[in-house]
Amino acid sequence: MIKKRNVADTVLYNKTVLKNGLRVVTEKIPSVHSISIGIWVDVGSRNEDIAENGVTHLIEHMLFKGTKNRSAKEIAASLESIGGSLNAFTSKEHTCYTARILDENLETAIDVLSDILCHATLSPRNLIKEKKVVCEEIIETKETPSDYIHDIFASTYWGDHPLGRPILGQQDNVINISRKLIINYIKENYKTSSIVVAASGAVPHKKLVSLVKDKFSFPVGRAKPFTPAKRITANKRTFVTNGNDQIHLCFGYPGLAYSSKDKMTALALHTYLGGGMSSVLFQKIREEKGLAYTVYTFLDFYRDAGVFGAYLATDKKNLPQCVAISLKELAKLKKKRLSSDKIEKAKAQLKGHLILGMESTSGRMSRLARSELMLGKYLSLKETLKQIDKVSSSGILKLANQYFDNSQLALAVLGPANANMLKNVV
Repeated sequence: MIKKRNVADTVLYNKTVLKNGLRVVTEKIPSVHSISIGIWVDVGSRNEDIAENGVTHLIEHMLFKGTKNRSAKEIAASLESIGGSLNAFTSKEHTCYTARILDENLETAIDVLSDILCHATLSPRNLIKEKKVVCEEIIETKETPSDYIHDIFASTYWGDHPLGRPILGQQDNVINISRKLIINYIKENYKTSSIVVAASGAVPHKKLVSLVKDKFSFPVGRAKPFTPAKRITANKRTFVTNGNDQIHLCFGYPGLAYSSKDKMTALALHTYLGGGMSSVLFQKIREEKGLAYTVYTFLDFYRDAGVFGAYLATDKKNLPQCVAISLKELAKLKKKRLSSDKIEKAKAQLKGHLILGMESTSGRMSRLARSELMLGKYLSLKETLKQIDKVSSSGILKLANQYFDNSQLALAVLGPANANMLKNVV
């Protein structure tokens, strides 16, 4: 059992919306001396049209390659030299620029973040070099089957929809992205009402708001709208061969949007099925049968849609049995309620992961920003724990029947396999 704690009571939440629409959200944690800051732009690869695919991620790279005030080397050293860190990432729906520093270095961190976001030179010379770097990243992903299979699966599930395209883009596309396209894309999307500055830790809210007002300058408005989520083909199989002997497989079904009231039920279902070494699929496939090394389930929560998926890596001869076991366990969940003991274990695991994650200022900052961007409100730890407590066996039974409809199944295989190997299984 997870004992009740006063974690939520030690945190002070604040939100300020500037006149230009830019939002600043903070959680002050008195017990720490560090601050995690994120400048979150509500634009990701799903905002791109087909000719732009890869530009969001390329921009993330380019902003670190020099400004009017700092060289790329000076940017890299700016926070590292004082014991902090500077980083960024691009997802299908967001781009985030992060810094982690001691509280005494807040002004320095904001100065650096505002510099790269508002004063990047995007020089043609650096663009040529960074395109090569991104192309190497694309090659590395394709040569890492456990990563590449997720791109193949996304394409299988979503088809030609932007959610089906790789975040990194394709090499040919990245090479052809012009500086003009990059500049226009930033102007169209890096706008005040689509940007959230989130911070967690020893952060003085008023001071941060003042620094943001002084340092950041973006066009007023909102990023261009994204294409609503829609699958082109409901039931699709993709088989891609490579030079490896091992097979990597992903399969999945329509899931829930980030704001769904059943989100915690979905997380509990995921935890039970494939959320760790004690999960059913891990135990059945790896521990009992020894058929695979890696087995897990995953959830993609988007603003207007979602995916419930599973991944495993196995040998060619074991593939049919692995898929058969997986689908059998899913079918069981549609017919019979889980016992109260299994439900409570899944809920305790969820609570434990949540509370452990809340001990990280970076984890808190990310959760704070996503809640603001996706829900438009603050979701406290206390509220979230209450939502977990409401998860029931009847709710999981209902969701399993909603999820696991094999007429909606998408399946992708990377390795020495073909459709005939699974014709009697799925």
